[in-house]
Amino acid sequence: MRVLRIGLMAVVAIVSQVVLADVIDVKLHYVGPTEGSVWLGVQQGLEEANVQGEFLGQTYSLQAETTEELAKTKTPITAILVAGDQQQILAIAHNAKYAHIPVLNLLSDNNDLRKACLANLLNLPASEQMKQDALEQWLAKHPESKAHVQGWHEDFRKFAASQLNSRFKKSHGIVMDNDAWSGWAAVKLLSDTVARNQTDDAAVILNYLRNEIAFDGQKGAGATFRDTGQLRQLVLIVEDNKLVAEAPLRGVKGGLDSLGLKSCK
Repeated sequence: MRVLRIGLMAVVAIVSQVVLADVIDVKLHYVGPTEGSVWLGVQQGLEEANVQGEFLGQTYSLQAETTEELAKTKTPITAILVAGDQQQILAIAHNAKYAHIPVLNLLSDNNDLRKACLANLLNLPASEQMKQDALEQWLAKHPESKAHVQGWHEDFRKFAASQLNSRFKKSHGIVMDNDAWSGWAAVKLLSDTVARNQTDDAAVILNYLRNEIAFDGQKGAGATFRDTGQLRQLVLIVEDNKLVAEAPLRGVKGGLDSLGLKSCK
């Protein structure tokens, strides 16, 4: 098997927190396209999760299916990854059958998904409001700029981002973009949670993600979810396809919580 460059210290840190038992076979469910960058990001996450799983006694597989096929699933579901639009995501998250199962939004930046404040819905991409707030911070200091905001960029190098970009490009032959990062991050979140809790029980995983996770998604350690289900994260200011800054900008009051809807309250 091809050895991936996964940070050894990260694996050691997880190993130190768990006691290995029987192998946990984690089956993830995915609704969305099976081509394009989000799909490749999910595949990157799976590959790395399985390499890590060799040390920790876990295996990971993914079932790609339609919403209708998902509804007919009889076996226990650990998590549902959805690469779709607002309506599709809400239809799945609102289904009482999945009330205690993590539903991870991989693509939509729709603000209403965050305002819905659903207990089982976790949003990986930066929201429209987060990106707008970041741009306003930038334009306040650079009013003539024609920049825009992205969640990820191929030139981002901090927090081991350069290594992630390199691994992804080597595996798939294209640069990692916003969608690919979200797909990778979703699987990484889940595999870290399974490793630390030594279970694939959906309710346990959802509770951990909502209340305890401190995620290193190569955007800085310690990322957490707001009660809106939005992952706190920095975003990138890009102009002429060049990375010019990170937001929140230094000195802005509120830090990461200066971007987007802060709370359901």
